Amino acid sequence: MLLKTQVIVNPESNKGKTRKRWKYIQEALKNFLREFKCEFTEKPFQATEISRTAIKEGTELVVGVGGDGTMNEIANGFYENREIINPETALGIVPSGTGCDFTRSLNIPSGLKDSLKVITQAPSSLIDIGSVRFKGNSGKEQERYFLNVADFGIGGEVVKKVNENRMKRKASSYLKCLLSTFINYKNKRLRIKIDDKELPIDEYMVGTISNGRIFGKGMKIAPEAELDDGLFDVVLIKRMKLFEFLRNVWKIYTGSHLSHPKISLIRGRKTEVFPAEDEGEVLIELDGEQLGTLPATFEIVPGSILVKGYP
Repeated sequence: MLLKTQVIVNPESNKGKTRKRWKYIQEALKNFLREFKCEFTEKPFQATEISRTAIKEGTELVVGVGGDGTMNEIANGFYENREIINPETALGIVPSGTGCDFTRSLNIPSGLKDSLKVITQAPSSLIDIGSVRFKGNSGKEQERYFLNVADFGIGGEVVKKVNENRMKRKASSYLKCLLSTFINYKNKRLRIKIDDKELPIDEYMVGTISNGRIFGKGMKIAPEAELDDGLFDVVLIKRMKLFEFLRNVWKIYTGSHLSHPKISLIRGRKTEVFPAEDEGEVLIELDGEQLGTLPATFEIVPGSILVKGYP
């Protein structure tokens, strides 16, 4: 049975390689999906508009071709007025970005044909999604959803630098930007509340609100996180000196960092984060996009969205 399918392509994803490979991608889509509508994005947040319109018109499968930021935009289009538009519509993912961390939590292969096999053969799995209210870069309060990981602190600064370099066509890895940012980074004094537990004000380098396991182009920041358990894995890293950080950063790539005394894991449904008095601006990022600052409230929305994959 053919599903009514909308394909949304970010041609600039993967440093523009998606556009260059489009003919090859298009042929593979035709072989696996047979019939579908296709639209290219040309501006930020357009994928949300395309996704929302398609679902309202009866689309049963929305396939994104791009990276984590593209999938975030598409997933936001599944919702309107804080409600999912059609709970039967599924999200399919063709990884074609520089990071594609979310696909790893779904066990989606990076290869084009193998990822399309997942879309056509894998069951639709119901997973959680994160909702966050925060101060947008415009200064106004915003609310958005995220599929994978949101974070505050140095992570927001790093993503901002990565995206700025991408706009300038400068090649720089997430790790390189992380190390260069760390040198001049001032740890943030924050007040954090997870469900009913309020933590003492302390200095933090970074905190992640993790639905998925991996962020930062391969860092296993929350190695025990599950996409369908109704909980965030909140990973908090307190201030570290440069040598201490350099000695331990590799552990995040292997997922062996949680035993460090300055790193804690707390599971919960709701996380509220506020800068301490006179702390100044603290950046946040959602699924690899730097969109605003603290204060922010993160809430899990259990069993909210259907995706093609194996969480």
